[in-house]
Amino acid sequence: MYKASRRIGLVFFPAFDWAISPTHPEREERLLYTQDQVLEEGILDIEGIREYRPHLAAVADVERVHVCVPDVMSRVTESHLIAAGGAIVAAEAVLKGEVDRAFAIVRPPGHHAMRIVHGARGFCTINIEAIMIEYLRRHYGNKRIAIVDTDCHHGDGSQDIYWHDPDTLYISIHQDGRTLYPGTGFLNEFGGPNAFGYNLNLPLPPETGEEGFLYALEHCILPVLDDFKPDLIINSAGQDNHYTDPITNMRFSAQGYARLNDRLQPHIAVLEGGYSIEGALPYVNVGIILAMAGLDYTYVREPDYNPARVAQSPKVRDYIARLCEETYQAWRRRDELREEFIRDQKEISRRRQIYYDTEGLLENQEETTLVCHACGGLSWIDSRTDRGSHVLAIFIPRDACPRCREEGHNLFERSSRQTYRDGVFLQDRVADRLFTK
Repeated sequence: MYKASRRIGLVFFPAFDWAISPTHPEREERLLYTQDQVLEEGILDIEGIREYRPHLAAVADVERVHVCVPDVMSRVTESHLIAAGGAIVAAEAVLKGEVDRAFAIVRPPGHHAMRIVHGARGFCTINIEAIMIEYLRRHYGNKRIAIVDTDCHHGDGSQDIYWHDPDTLYISIHQDGRTLYPGTGFLNEFGGPNAFGYNLNLPLPPETGEEGFLYALEHCILPVLDDFKPDLIINSAGQDNHYTDPITNMRFSAQGYARLNDRLQPHIAVLEGGYSIEGALPYVNVGIILAMAGLDYTYVREPDYNPARVAQSPKVRDYIARLCEETYQAWRRRDELREEFIRDQKEISRRRQIYYDTEGLLENQEETTLVCHACGGLSWIDSRTDRGSHVLAIFIPRDACPRCREEGHNLFERSSRQTYRDGVFLQDRVADRLFTK
């Protein structure tokens, strides 16, 4: 019998009852064609490849990561909880030692969902990778984790959630935000004052080919991972860099995705975007599964594949080489750059406008973070929307020092519901509890 050299667990959840619209790119057929291809190729008959059934994530699992306004169940459907629960099932199979690798092929996606959730944006409502990661940390100890996000769109939600967390390295490789939603993901987005340097972005130019993606992996991503030495590597496995994707402008192939995962070897992959439902996803997902299982993927090819479709210009090649060098040098100088950034400040604030494209809603945030040399730092966000919602969200990090935790609770106690008409929220990661008033 054909046998995988690395045991792999698969979780499928097509979310039959959730769709933005019947003809929207993010719809259940995204996964159905993949399931058909996996069954047709006999993937589940290979020894060492095992299918798991998803379960529902709990509301407390969501509240560990998000402040949903006004509450979790007013924002999510059962499908969102099953997608997050499916990622948890995949990850637990790895942590329990039942498999060596796992791939959650689930929807709805999540990497555009930020700490505060007023609705859906970028097809995402809750961040299923972050919910999975924080579940693992709560139940299996404080792991040092690297997220490598290969979706064509910058994962601004994952970046926001881990902006202040030095135990989580977030690396996003994506199409340049000047040419694609959500318009973010540049080198100067380097992390918060207490985790400066642990957020890295590689914004690739449109029409980047296979050569460019794999160059970035070899010359930037893998060297940074070698330095960081994570306990777990998570791949936010977006597949919309494919040359047939209808809403992006890149030139990656199933073979390229398989080679990337073969070199990266993530412990857990979670499906994100990818909207070429027939032309890409069945082949890309099969390639990723085979690569993660240590099996031969060299025969995986799209029906219309030819080398010209994944080629890139010398100009693109040179740009990516410079980008990777600049990014890696910034990573190596992160401690020095942090000192320049904080400049003896006690607090650092930033203002942002966040657009919820699915909802047509605009949020204005003012975030303040305590500069702390002992933990990720207390932070709080004053959040208003153009529909009249106004909340204060206070975040005590998982590794909070006594000072940051005490100041967070003091701020919660003195903040009035009369000032913040839609509530005051305190997410205390130490207590693993969301307080509201």
